[in-house]
Amino acid sequence: MAYSDFTTLEKVIKPFDLTLSDQLNLFSNVAELEPSNFLKEIIEYNLPLALASNTKKARSEMIIAPIFIELRKQFKQQISLFSGIDFNIDYERGLNGHCDFVISRSSELLIVTTPVVIIVEAKKENINGGLGQCVAEMLAAKLFNEREGNEIQAIYGTVTTGTNWRFLKLVGQVIEVDLGEYFLVNLNKILGILASGITQSMLSN
Repeated sequence: MAYSDFTTLEKVIKPFDLTLSDQLNLFSNVAELEPSNFLKEIIEYNLPLALASNTKKARSEMIIAPIFIELRKQFKQQISLFSGIDFNIDYERGLNGHCDFVISRSSELLIVTTPVVIIVEAKKENINGGLGQCVAEMLAAKLFNEREGNEIQAIYGTVTTGTNWRFLKLVGQVIEVDLGEYFLVNLNKILGILASGITQSMLSN
């Protein structure tokens, strides 16, 4: 069993005894973050290419990755970004396999070090279909942080097609899911939510 086997929320919530809290506009109070002109230009140029290719790989490389690289710049290289890595934490419980993106609040670039603060599951489409897998990866991040003695209050997650984003938050045994989706035209808000996850980890650690 691996992350990809958690094809629904139910498949991950029951085995790990999680409580689901779904609500609309979960992150409505989060402040927006202004993107650089450089990121705006990249998105404007890359978007037609990504949409024309319409593959998960194209969307990840041309839309999603530049957004997280921008986030790293905004935090003055004090966070790290890992793309397409194996994140094997607990084989017995199925918390192993491939993660599309892992963001750590560490500047270390060669290996994933704690605390892991954001997990990203990329999809070509069907965001709901990626929620269970994302939650499993968030649980793995929580366990990873705990084992290393670097616990933080919350792990943030997002399932995204690049153009559509849905955000999650794991606090203890409660998984909070925003029922709303954020769209690329609201890039300021997307960046703001991602940045809030990093900022919150600094306050709670």
